[in-house]
Amino acid sequence: MGKKPGDKLELLQGTLDMMVLRTLSMGPANGYEIARAIERLSDDVLAVDHGSLYPALQRLERGEVISGKWEISSTNRRARYYRLTAAGRKRLAVEHSKWEQMAAAITRVMRTA
Repeated sequence: MGKKPGDKLELLQGTLDMMVLRTLSMGPANGYEIARAIERLSDDVLAVDHGSLYPALQRLERGEVISGKWEISSTNRRARYYRLTAAGRKRLAVEHSKWEQMAAAITRVMRTA
């Protein structure tokens, strides 16, 4: 049975930045590519709201964990491509560790139900 568009889950607050960093750890990407990668890697369970994605990209860029540069996309359009910085790699490692701890704790709580 295939997934319907309404079956997608909204991202949990605070997870978008981490998933953007994780996506960019695989290489440079523009906003559209980042959103599609997150959706694809989640087997189309997670939906990325573009109204949240672009402010997150701007926030991450201001925080110097990613850098952005205007380039020409594969569709021959101008697009801003983002790359992970050294500070971004460090932050991703910290966020990933915190996420692992949180997911394990939630799993323990839910298992007792």
